[in-house]
Amino acid sequence: MTTKWKNPLITGTAILTLTGLFSRLIGFFYRIFLSNVFGAEGMGIYQLIAPVLALSFALTASGIQTAISKYVANETSTHDYKSSFRTLWAGFLLSFSLSLLCAFFIYQWSEVIAAACLMEARTAPLLRIIALSIPMACVHSCINGYFYGIRKTAIPAISQLAEQIFRVGSVYLIYDICGKHQMKPTISFAVVGLVIGESASMIVSVLAILSRAHKVFPYRPCVPIRANTCKTHCIAIYSRIMGQLLALAVPLSANRLVINLLQSIEAIYIPNRLMAHGLNNTEALGVYGVLTGMSLPLILFPSAITNSISVLLLPIVAEADANGNRTAVRRAILTSIRYCLLLGFGCTAVFLLFGRLAGQILFHSQLAGSFILTLSFICPFMYIASTLGSILNGLGKTAQTFCYSVVSLLLRLLFVFFAIPRYGIKGYLWGMLASQILQTTLCTVSALYISRKGCDS
Repeated sequence: MTTKWKNPLITGTAILTLTGLFSRLIGFFYRIFLSNVFGAEGMGIYQLIAPVLALSFALTASGIQTAISKYVANETSTHDYKSSFRTLWAGFLLSFSLSLLCAFFIYQWSEVIAAACLMEARTAPLLRIIALSIPMACVHSCINGYFYGIRKTAIPAISQLAEQIFRVGSVYLIYDICGKHQMKPTISFAVVGLVIGESASMIVSVLAILSRAHKVFPYRPCVPIRANTCKTHCIAIYSRIMGQLLALAVPLSANRLVINLLQSIEAIYIPNRLMAHGLNNTEALGVYGVLTGMSLPLILFPSAITNSISVLLLPIVAEADANGNRTAVRRAILTSIRYCLLLGFGCTAVFLLFGRLAGQILFHSQLAGSFILTLSFICPFMYIASTLGSILNGLGKTAQTFCYSVVSLLLRLLFVFFAIPRYGIKGYLWGMLASQILQTTLCTVSALYISRKGCDS
C-alpha cells in the first residue's frame, strides 16, 4: 500500500475515532442521565422522534453529503479547488432548500404526524422543536461532506464534538435551572438541547469553510466583465454540477429514504406489537426505551471506530477505483474485514462478561443487562456490514448495498409483526441478530468477489 493512500486513512481514522469515542463517552453518560431523570417511558417517547429525524436527514442531506464528498475527492486529486467549492455550493443550495420545506412540513403537521404516524400524541411538541434543527443539520452535513472529500477530518471531528458538548451542556444547565426554581423537567428539554447542539455544530462548520475559502481563494480585485456573460456562464456551470450531484444523490437519498422508512415502521410498531403481547402502553414504551435508549447505545459505543473508517473509506476507495488502483481497493476490503472481526469478537466477549453488571450499575435495570447480553452477538456482523457497505458505495455499488439493507430490514420487520406478539421483545432481538447476519453475509460475498476480480486483473 502506498504512503499516499495509507496516511490519510490512518490519520483521518485516528482523528475521527478519538473524537467519536470522546463524543460517544459524553453521549453515553448523557443517556444515563436522561434515563435517570425521565425514566424508561420518557426515553421511549424521546426515541420515537428519532425516525422523523432520520427520514428528514435522508430526504434533505444524506445523499447530497455523500455526493459532495465523492466529487470533491475526485476534483481534489487534480487540485481543482475552484470546482470543489462550486460542488459544495451547488450541493448546499439543493440541500438547504429541501431542508426548509421539510422543516415547515413537520412543524405545521406535527399533530397529525404524532397521532397518525408515531401513534403517540405526546410527541407533537417534540416534533415542532426538532423541526428547527433540520436546516442546521443540512448546513454542517454539506460542509462536512466537503472536508471528508479533501480528507481534512479535523473539522467534522470538531463539529461533532461541539454538537455533543453544547447539547449535553445545555440540557444539564436547563435541568439545574429547573431544580433551583422547583420546576419539573420534561423530555422536551432534551429535544431543545438537540437543537442547541445542531446550531453549535453549524457555526463551527461555517467558520471552518469560510476560513478554508479565504486560504484557497485570497482576495483579488474584481476584474470588469460583462454581467450577462457571467450570469449565463454561472448558470450553465451550476446547472451541470447540480445535475451531476443529483445523478448520484437521488438514488442514494431514495435508498436512504426507503431504508429509514422501513426503520421508522419498525420503531413505531415495536411498542404497538408489545401491547399485542400483553403489555400496556406505559410498559411497552418502557421496554422500548430500555432497549433503544439504554442497551443499544452501549452496544453501538465501539462502532465509533468502524464509523470513522467507513466515512473515510468512501472517498479514498472512490479515488483508488477512479485511478485504476485495484490493489488498494483489494487491500482495503481485506484489511477492513480482518480488523472489524477482531474488534467485533473482542466487544462480544466484553459484553458477555460484563453486560449484565453494566445494565445494573449504569442504568439500574436488569432488563437493560439482559438486552446487552443478547445483543452482544451482533457486534462482529454489524461492524463488518457498515464498513463493507461504505466500500461498496465508494465503488459505485449503491444498488447492491441498498438491496442488502432492504432485505435485512424486511426480515427484521417480519420478526416485529409476527415474533414480538408471541415471544415479546426477545422475538425482536432474535430478528435483529438474524437480519444482521444476513446483511453481513451479502456484503462480504460481494466485497470478496470484487476483491477476487481485482486480484485476477
